[in-house]
Amino acid sequence: MTPGGGVPSPRVLTEQEVFDEVVVTPRRAFPRHPDLRVIERPGWLQIVTPSLKTGGLNEVIHAQLADDEADAAIAAAIAGYRKLGLKFRWGVGPGSTPADLGARLVRAGLVESWGRGMARAIGDARYAHADIAAVDATNVDTFSQVMAAGWEMDPGPIAALNRVLLAAPDRRERMFLATIDGVPAATASYVAFPRSAFLIGAVVLPAFRGRGLYRALVEARLDHAHAHGLPLATSHARESTSAPMLEHLGFSTVVRFPMYFG
Repeated sequence: MTPGGGVPSPRVLTEQEVFDEVVVTPRRAFPRHPDLRVIERPGWLQIVTPSLKTGGLNEVIHAQLADDEADAAIAAAIAGYRKLGLKFRWGVGPGSTPADLGARLVRAGLVESWGRGMARAIGDARYAHADIAAVDATNVDTFSQVMAAGWEMDPGPIAALNRVLLAAPDRRERMFLATIDGVPAATASYVAFPRSAFLIGAVVLPAFRGRGLYRALVEARLDHAHAHGLPLATSHARESTSAPMLEHLGFSTVVRFPMYFG
């Protein structure tokens, strides 16, 4: 903090630093779930969370494979998830190999969807949203119920995870709950990294869509990140859904990349 109590102006990141915050840094955005296993070796980063059948914590995050080993590695990873009955995804971002990795994943039965790595400088704008609250011990269960309903997930495991995250003394996850006339309506989070806020998990329940909650949750997270001295907001957005909304809110596309779902 500055002597007057304000937040010091953060250093402007270089183009390469912005690229790294969009592409490389979010590879470590996964939460420290008690059940989550990290499989890591040179050129490979994968997470497996047997207790969460859906919800994004089962993913091949990054893979650099040789041509002659790719098909076997793909088959082994898919078989591992399917044996556990897990929905999973495989990101093919910059640096992934071989060059035809995406085509191989499609041949293995995965479904392609395109996303965008996006970013915007947070700046010094301040927003006021009385109907959005930071999540703490008093509302974490409500937050989890809304999140689970929006993403069609089992609320039990996700509620347990959110309580663990909230209790961690060094937690990076910042969670927000939006209400309409006192009724829980939407949720969103971000992961705080040293140089950026990685926006994740925004969901608005169907009955409350079209009322500005998505925008309000983006603004609330930008405001919170600004108050904690972060210069940049980033997100990995689906091209068919949230990417156009983020673009309207000042985010620029840094990179396009395919994701594959199984």
